[in-house]
Amino acid sequence: MRYLQTFNRRLRQIREAGQLSRQDVAQMCGVDESRVVGWEATDVRQRGYPGVTELLDLCIRTETPLEDLLDLDDTGDTGQLELPGLAFSQGDDLSAALKELEKEISRFQLTEEEVELLRRFRKTSGENRRMVLQILGK
Repeated sequence: MRYLQTFNRRLRQIREAGQLSRQDVAQMCGVDESRVVGWEATDVRQRGYPGVTELLDLCIRTETPLEDLLDLDDTGDTGQLELPGLAFSQGDDLSAALKELEKEISRFQLTEEEVELLRRFRKTSGENRRMVLQILGK
């Protein structure tokens, strides 16, 4: 996991800067809170890593560039980002792959109304949050 060596620290910094709880991140990525705890674990033996889908969800929903979460260095000989399951050969149609990726990303983008609701929800008191979640049946 060469690109995720400092992911745990970077995730925590982004989460705290956005005043997000681990549960907030878990909901954004569609995983249990225990997975997020593992992603932030300081002990390498207990640390887990997100899949590409969770990583993209996190980037999109927190408006964080992927490079802010990954360890990218300029010493690589290919100049390519190597993510597991995401590779292209000379014969692959890059434009088709990019269109597919754009389609997937658009599924998760929040509308302006959703962003405003989320912003207001985050700024409200804990009691008001609990009431909203209770109304929603959560």
